[in-house]
Amino acid sequence: MEPWEQPRWIEHSQILLNTYRHWVGSDLIMRATSPEADARALFAAPMVVVSHGTEADPVLNYGNKTALNLWQMDIDAFCHTPSRLTAEPVHRDERDRLLERTSRDGFVDDYSGIRISSIGQRFFIPRATVWNLVDTTGRRVGQAATFSEWRLL
Repeated sequence: MEPWEQPRWIEHSQILLNTYRHWVGSDLIMRATSPEADARALFAAPMVVVSHGTEADPVLNYGNKTALNLWQMDIDAFCHTPSRLTAEPVHRDERDRLLERTSRDGFVDDYSGIRISSIGQRFFIPRATVWNLVDTTGRRVGQAATFSEWRLL
């Protein structure tokens, strides 16, 4: 079964898309005719889309195909990775400040920074949008990020 066919991924894709629209005021992708089609389109989108949960040390819980390729991981490894490991130790304070600002403001659309893949490939993100994820009951369930441009370092 492909990731986008799993009920958990379909539900999470809807949270990603709905909260992006809520905070940013536009759609992340062109919405399809069903949640299943939305999940498939989001997974195949050319931009990076990632998210993590609300654990004390948040763990990645979503990465589309573009993200998996950029971080050089399969889906199982990606979804068991603490999100702090996507940044080098020297850049983690900056990352923490970004996530605090996102928690406070709902979203930010002016993030830039350096991240690192699972095998040590560094890349610069010139502009990313980061937003809070909220489920249908209003409970905060994580944070997500998207970006369309990056430069390998």
